[in-house]
Amino acid sequence: MGKEIKFSLVFRDMWQSAGKYQPRVDQLVKVAPAIIKMGCFDRVETNGGGFEQVNLLFGENPNKAVRQWTKPFHEAGIQTHMLDRALNALRMSPCPKDLRKLFYKVKKAQGTDITRIFCGLNDPRNVIPSIQYAKEAGMIAQASLCITHSPIHTVEYYIDLAKKFIDAGADEICLKDMAGIGRPETLGKICKGIKDYKHDITVQYHSHAGPGFNMASILEVARGGCDYIDTAVAPLSWGTGHADIIAVQEMLKDAGFKVKDINMEAYMEVRTQIQEMMDDFLGYYIPALNHLNNSLLIKPGLPGGMMGSLMTDLEDNLKSLNKWKVKNNQPELTTDQLLVKLFDEVAYVWPKVGYPCLVTPFSQYVKNLALMNVMQMEKGKERWSMIADNIWDMILGKSGQLPGKVDPIFVEMAKADGREFLTSDPQENYPDDLATYRQKMNEKGWELGEDDEELFEYAMHPQQYEAYKSGAAKAAFEKDLAERKAKKNAPAEGAEPKQITVTVNGQSYKVDIAYGAQPAAAPAAQGAQPAAPAGEGMEVLAPLEGKAYLVSSASETPKKVGDHVNEGDIICYIEAMKVFNRIKAEKAGTITSINFTSGDSVEEDDVLMTIA
Repeated sequence: MGKEIKFSLVFRDMWQSAGKYQPRVDQLVKVAPAIIKMGCFDRVETNGGGFEQVNLLFGENPNKAVRQWTKPFHEAGIQTHMLDRALNALRMSPCPKDLRKLFYKVKKAQGTDITRIFCGLNDPRNVIPSIQYAKEAGMIAQASLCITHSPIHTVEYYIDLAKKFIDAGADEICLKDMAGIGRPETLGKICKGIKDYKHDITVQYHSHAGPGFNMASILEVARGGCDYIDTAVAPLSWGTGHADIIAVQEMLKDAGFKVKDINMEAYMEVRTQIQEMMDDFLGYYIPALNHLNNSLLIKPGLPGGMMGSLMTDLEDNLKSLNKWKVKNNQPELTTDQLLVKLFDEVAYVWPKVGYPCLVTPFSQYVKNLALMNVMQMEKGKERWSMIADNIWDMILGKSGQLPGKVDPIFVEMAKADGREFLTSDPQENYPDDLATYRQKMNEKGWELGEDDEELFEYAMHPQQYEAYKSGAAKAAFEKDLAERKAKKNAPAEGAEPKQITVTVNGQSYKVDIAYGAQPAAAPAAQGAQPAAPAGEGMEVLAPLEGKAYLVSSASETPKKVGDHVNEGDIICYIEAMKVFNRIKAEKAGTITSINFTSGDSVEEDDVLMTIA
């Protein structure tokens, strides 16, 4: 019998790769015994980036969810691991050092054993501090090599990177093939090179099935000395997700490797429960295309973990674009047409912004930039006419060093806009601010939580946490889910709208459910004040749809009616596709109305404010 290879179930990433949301904690706790009974998993991915933020989005406390979800695996002797975005921790934007350190202390206390640290730029300055912070907190530090395919990302590049992480104290190395576009032979050589450098270092391989290389890559890394393989369970295997445990286990057993047997009765129980979760609500956020493998993904290299939310969000982008096209007497686009345009634009944009590995948050930045280009060009506007600050931060080096050089067009645009390229340590750009959030929680009378976990959550996801605490997040989610269910189960054309009642934190809201093109009324956010009446002056229109906010962080002071603003001042933000887009005043004057409450959904061309 050959080398033993162990398996991990990437339960968190299975859901993120399929759709927009994760199971509720009651569903997680219910399925855990069946996963344990399968008997083939030594590790389960329980939480991390993406997972914990969406808990807040549908109104659930992620800290309580993680504690309850990891507990049964610990009791069974199965290790739990999480996804960790290094400088960004669990969110899309960089974190201060004090928040990063608290992050590991909280997650260790909640029951997470291993943290999978990755940086889409593969910048050691972002990864190595996280290795140190994780180890100080008592966690196993697994440093990732973000795998992609470009002239820069060679076998030698990755082996040298692994050496740096190992020398810095990494306990393990992960080959994070987040888009599944790593070429099998190349991956095998990388794995062997790492083992040649340190034969006893644990190596784990993570890949997505979508582009089609996945099974061949698993076999090659196994031959190169890999120790753990990430796998999935039907009906969330394959497609934009991961290879199914049954196929991987049989393939490796046939190749002579020692692998654990699968309790098929338990496998079918897990499969059944996943389907029940999908039927309950999660399936309403899983586009049918995400169940399919698609070699078109090789060209743009977009990660499987992003495709779940991308395909869901693309529905809204297409709706917005086609609304404009109808208004301007132009033919509408289909989903496939928009998708191909997007994939082509990603392939065009990626080299020009310096070949960042397409993984969170840089996959979203490149995809968002490409999608904005497509949307603007379809409306007759120029490419690059809308670039969010987060994207500029990447281009300018604020988040770390890009692997390649940026196109001269961005150098010229930066110069014209007074922006500077940076070479300093990225962490220097983000000063400590936990004290600010601690003070705000004290003022609001909010508990800091066990092991300061609520303080951590608020500082990590300020807007989402406030929406969770107010009940607005749950109300918005329930409204959206009701609309999706109504659309799927819509009666014959011409049926009258129906109404449901949504209860959040003891407060009831009546929600009108409309069919077809008729809009449904939104529930009022708990504690929200009515929008100010429209005032006199120039209207500030939303340039895209998303959620409107007055501030993007606790350090900013929100604008209010009566404030004087200068031309070019930031007056609010629209969060779209996971980034905050600045809205600036186009003239100097006084704000005479603010026509939204922070967190409200807005459509393109909605009036945000008036300035006289």
